[in-house]
Amino acid sequence: MIKEKLLEVQNHIADSRTRRSDEYTDDVLLIAVTKNHDVHAMREAIDAGVTDIGENRIQEAKEKYEHLDRQAVWHLIGHLQTNKARQAVKIFDLIHSVDSLRLAQSLDKAAAEIDKVQQVLVQVNLAHEATKSGIYEDELMELLLQVDEMKNLQLMGLMCIAPNYENVEDCRPLFAKMRKIFDKVKEISWQTANIKYLSMGMTHDYTIAVEEGSNMVRVGTGIFGPRQY
Repeated sequence: MIKEKLLEVQNHIADSRTRRSDEYTDDVLLIAVTKNHDVHAMREAIDAGVTDIGENRIQEAKEKYEHLDRQAVWHLIGHLQTNKARQAVKIFDLIHSVDSLRLAQSLDKAAAEIDKVQQVLVQVNLAHEATKSGIYEDELMELLLQVDEMKNLQLMGLMCIAPNYENVEDCRPLFAKMRKIFDKVKEISWQTANIKYLSMGMTHDYTIAVEEGSNMVRVGTGIFGPRQY
């Protein structure tokens, strides 16, 4: 079942890439979101070809990390509290949800303690949703410059979450604007940053996100079915 669903998502991504404007040629990295799905489902997905997995919560990820018995790239895609920074840098290869200087400083310090350079994305709250994390566009550049100066963080790009619109097409202008911001950020001469990833698009809107230039999508229900609570 997971293998078939995974293939379906991969085919949708491929189809969406053909509908992109000519300027966007990036490959798209699929992150299988395993929140609320057990280790058996994760193993099945990895055995079917998944290379990257995404988790939202530290405690759940820690338990799975210790029992998975498979190689995968680990992504933290949920909101991260500063007091969980030490645990996060021990588990995750890429943290998508840096949204403040305070969190970036906590991650930098925690990564230094284990002699690691932690790769991160800065989360942007483009729609100014009060219920979502992320930095606002007018504060973005200042945070990016501050992260770029941190010795134990490497800035790899941007992440955003679109509002859960009733009509999914309403996400399109936001995704298009986010891609333009990403392209501008890529053009800057950074010290250590390697701006590669624009993480946007989830199960309900990833095809539109890819059409508008996303190169990293986070899909859970589309691969695993409804979450197990």
